[in-house]
Amino acid sequence: MNIRVGLRLLQTSASSSGSWIWSSWCRSLRPGLRSGPSRGMSGSGRGTMNVFNREMKRKQKSWAASLPDSHQYDYLRDEVGGQVADRVYDIARTFPLALDIGGGKGHVAQHLTKDSVERLFMTDVSRQNPKAHRPTEIQTHRVLADEEFLPFRENTFDLVLSSLTLHWTNDLPGALRQIHQVLKPDGVFVGAMVGAETLFELRCSLQLAEMEREGGFSPHVSPYTTVTDLGNLLGQAGFSMLTVDIDEVQVYYPGIMEVMTDLQGMAESSCAWNRKSLLHRDSILAAAAVYQEMYGSNTGTVPASFHILYMIGWKPHESQAKPAKRGSATVSFGDLSKINQPSNKDPS
Repeated sequence: MNIRVGLRLLQTSASSSGSWIWSSWCRSLRPGLRSGPSRGMSGSGRGTMNVFNREMKRKQKSWAASLPDSHQYDYLRDEVGGQVADRVYDIARTFPLALDIGGGKGHVAQHLTKDSVERLFMTDVSRQNPKAHRPTEIQTHRVLADEEFLPFRENTFDLVLSSLTLHWTNDLPGALRQIHQVLKPDGVFVGAMVGAETLFELRCSLQLAEMEREGGFSPHVSPYTTVTDLGNLLGQAGFSMLTVDIDEVQVYYPGIMEVMTDLQGMAESSCAWNRKSLLHRDSILAAAAVYQEMYGSNTGTVPASFHILYMIGWKPHESQAKPAKRGSATVSFGDLSKINQPSNKDPS
């Protein structure tokens, strides 16, 4: 699918404000909360790669949410949030209690109804996002919490959601294990995160420009997870009946500066520890020329590709369908090739 964006800097429609009741430790779910965040549950201790500066990511999200025109940068999150909600509707049941990890302004919640989710808890690392929430008919509670350290007890939620936030966690396997633990048996996790080929145009243009102007390059786009790795991680976390699919969203911009401006407005700028803090002016100009030459369209715009990985995983329960025992098949796969072959038997 393609999302075509015009001269975004000319869009000045005002954002709507709403009242969000914010609580760091939502007292209304006291029985389902732990006394505080437990690092032992995450697996973020020894041996975990520390790729991202989580404090910087929190500041980026707070800064982006405080922009007076922050709503104009929500187009990607709103689109993916709607896709996540559609996958919830595909499950023919009503979830009494759900959790949206990194819910932000309610990009998923705005697409849900009380017929699908009766009560929703939303976490976020930034205090600013709740001030620009989207309206929803679901009873909603907000909790200030890090995606890497969920402050909830085991077997609490019927449904866990996550949209475009898990790719910034240092311990993705640990985060998935936490999600599995807070789910009730037969509960389901529905999520979305960006995949490995996201922003390949920007990455390639910056690298070529820096090689030519500076004789070397530094990473400016953060590393992302591949679809095969994600399936393996979900299985290792204990999820069953897995579904992982990928979708490509292409957004067209006037040039490379608009791409980077919108990434800042989305709070999707890199927060990797090894990032280069400054880009030289000559390198930016060269990257803009490379971007236009290699990827520019006939209309003068340039694309930015976002590869979105969607995932569904269930917490095992005895009521769920189970695979047949090995060797119990009554038909061989080798016989499938003979289905369309004409029979040699004489019909008379």
